[in-house]
Formats: sequence, C-alpha cells, structure tokens
Amino acid sequence: MSVIAYVGLGANLGDAAESVSAAIEALGSLPQTRLIGRSSLYRSAPVGYLDQPDFVNAVAAVDTSLSAHALLDGLLDIEAKFGRERSFRNAPRTLDMDVLLYDDASLHDERLTIPHPRMVNRAFVLVPLAELAPMLAMPDGRTVAALAAAIDRTGLSIIE
Repeated sequence: MSVIAYVGLGANLGDAAESVSAAIEALGSLPQTRLIGRSSLYRSAPVGYLDQPDFVNAVAAVDTSLSAHALLDGLLDIEAKFGRERSFRNAPRTLDMDVLLYDDASLHDERLTIPHPRMVNRAFVLVPLAELAPMLAMPDGRTVAALAAAIDRTGLSIIE
C-alpha cells in the first residue's frame, strides 16, 4: 500500500539552492518511492540561532510504500550524503529533511512526530506546502492554504 508523504527541505551552507534541488531529486531514488511534486525554492531568514546565512527551503511530495520510519531513515541517509552534521540545535546545515505529513497519520515516538510539530508555525514550510497542495487538510481540519494565508511571511521570498 502506498501513501502520499510531504517532505520539508532546507539548507544554508554551500550552494544551498543546488543542494535542495538535488535532494528533491534524490527522494525519487529511495526504494518504493516516487517523487510526485515539488514546490518552488524559497529564501527564509534563520530561526532560533540567528547568526547564520539565510536558508533555501522547499517542500516535496512523494508516493511511497515505505513506512514512516523507513522514509525517515532514507531522508537521514540523503542528508548524510550531503555532509549533514548535527553540531547544535538550529545550526547552519548543508541539508535538512523532515517528514512533514505521512498520509493522514498521526505518530509520536522518540524518533518521529507526524504531523511535524512545528510546521504550522513556519512560513518556510506552510507557504511551499500550500503551493504544492493548498487543499490538503491538517488533522484538525484546517487546510494548508488557510494556514499559509494567516502566517507571517516576514523574511520569506520566492527565489525560483
């Protein structure tokens, strides 16, 4: 059985736009997974730790037969291939990939929380997700388009 999952991507070290674009393409090479859509690239101001370059962000949609945890493992493998190091929370990074939504599943364990717990508070997630799937409904019934329309977009701009 396959599901539609949405993946958030971001990078701010090296050629961030190229890294995000290449990582989106790499999603399609995961086993039992097919890339079915991608947003534009967006530039966003850093969150948390502010003394770092702006980020390039995007959201991709995949049709996958992988479990949510196997998908997460695949994302971690892609991050590692792009040289991801986890030095401290909100640190600059060559690539960050998060499972945002996995069909209509709700999941919370030590490795993974779905829907992503901070996605509804982040313009750099909601705006590209709304571009890709505006009528997608969150578990509480709100659409991604409505959430994106209401969020503060300060520091966010489309670059592609």
